[in-house]
Amino acid sequence: MPNLGHGSHGPVLRISTATSVWENCGLSSLPGTSYCPMSLVRAWMAVTGSVARAWSIAFDSLIGNHIFQALEGTFSPYMPYYLAKYPDFVALSLVLLLTGVLVLGVRESVLVGKISTGINLLVLSFIILSGFIKGDLHNWKLTEQDYTLNTSESSDIYSLGPLGSGGFVPFNYDGILHGAALCFYSFVGFDDIVTKGEEAPNPHRSIPISIMSTVFICFLAYFGVSATLTLMVPYYQIQPDSPFPQAFLHVGWGPARYVVAVGILCFLLYRLQSSLFPVPQVIQEMAEDGLLFRGLARTHAHTKTPIMATVSSGILAGIMALLFEFSNLVDLMSIGHLLVYSLVAFFVLVLRYQPDCNLSKNEKIEDKIQMMPLVKENPLDSEPEAGSSKTLKSLWLPVSTTPTQKSAQIVYGCAFLLVLLLTILSLILVQWPSQVFSGDPVLTTVAVLLLLLTTGITVIIWRQPQDPSPLPFKVPALPLLPLVSIFVNVYLMMQTTSGTWALFGIWNAFGFLIYFGYGIRHSLAGNNHQQPPATSLHLPDS
Repeated sequence: MPNLGHGSHGPVLRISTATSVWENCGLSSLPGTSYCPMSLVRAWMAVTGSVARAWSIAFDSLIGNHIFQALEGTFSPYMPYYLAKYPDFVALSLVLLLTGVLVLGVRESVLVGKISTGINLLVLSFIILSGFIKGDLHNWKLTEQDYTLNTSESSDIYSLGPLGSGGFVPFNYDGILHGAALCFYSFVGFDDIVTKGEEAPNPHRSIPISIMSTVFICFLAYFGVSATLTLMVPYYQIQPDSPFPQAFLHVGWGPARYVVAVGILCFLLYRLQSSLFPVPQVIQEMAEDGLLFRGLARTHAHTKTPIMATVSSGILAGIMALLFEFSNLVDLMSIGHLLVYSLVAFFVLVLRYQPDCNLSKNEKIEDKIQMMPLVKENPLDSEPEAGSSKTLKSLWLPVSTTPTQKSAQIVYGCAFLLVLLLTILSLILVQWPSQVFSGDPVLTTVAVLLLLLTTGITVIIWRQPQDPSPLPFKVPALPLLPLVSIFVNVYLMMQTTSGTWALFGIWNAFGFLIYFGYGIRHSLAGNNHQQPPATSLHLPDS
């Protein structure tokens, strides 16, 4: 588990966690959050690499950090600044070992998963209860005097993080949002509930309740753990690599740290195996379709496992665990999910205003006949002034009560424009927040103009007719909810570091190179679906 209390967050980390929970509740309720294949592979690679790194760090902490000291002293002078301080050969070996197990045909065990979950719940309960017993509320009210005293008493002053302004919110509003961007990785995967909508007897009721209850339970766990950690240890003394074992050592419960460390290792090992298990299947399906090289679809003659996909995914995940810092992998996972959720929110917004693709030919002809008198009534429609007037009128007063091609195009254009405006607004709020809210004449004016434009374009989308087709579950409050989700997503993405963006860009460039250089010409699904127009794109129910 990454240490979010250290650095730029502090005790207010619980609010950061709550912010991530709110965002996930809004996003997970958007049906259709099925990732595109490359995004899915990237997410699982980042998960696998980060979990392998976390297991290595926890194991090294358990044995006294001997591995870290040996490797950092040997390799640190030769490692570039954008990579980890040292290559983590333990994480690499662990990933390759599990890859070999998967090649042999060993499947994910439900029993092992239940046992691992049980151990994790016991460890979490022990941590939370112990923390509230040994915690000190004064750690939420720390001052500069406390920091100075801890500095003078500490044998290693370099282990202390920054003080900030002290108190419960030491790093102000920026610290909360930066923590929320990092905490987001903890709340991914709940969108899988939406994929079970067809199996639910009453999806209108069961899907929202399932999402809210699941996210709330996980929030309570993360809330309790973060509160416990910041109560046990001053936030600037939390050790980034092994926060909980060191926290128990700090409060005088040394033996308890071994119990916690063993429990964390057991859970991380199962989490690593479960994150690595689905990747070969996705790569094999992409290779069979032609999106990836068809040689990756080769299966083992005896075990029937996708051997080439398993080996390639294991090597790639192992390289990521070997070379990149744990925090960079977590950031990569968070920014990837935020981007995917933004795309899903965008398509949910757009597809709700698309004309029904299942209309019969007769219905389409009737629509054309109904629109013909409108064209004939005014012979000057061909003139630019009349055409412009009619187009502007259709923005506020659509001709039809059901979606048409014209209204769909209006929503498309407005949605793209809104994404651009929200991105610019997020960038301004992240880069110059104090100037905007303090009344800077230029930045405040620009922010207000962007808000006004966003509001006006949102009203235009709201005036367009929606698809009335009955669905098992529909996202409420359109177009507001998807737009709010996009804004929060983009804003949180702007909180991540430039190094994370660089790593994310390299991965995407690699994916685009494969897709445009090979996949787009060899994909069976793509070649079989070139005839339908763009508006016939099918995503899950919106």
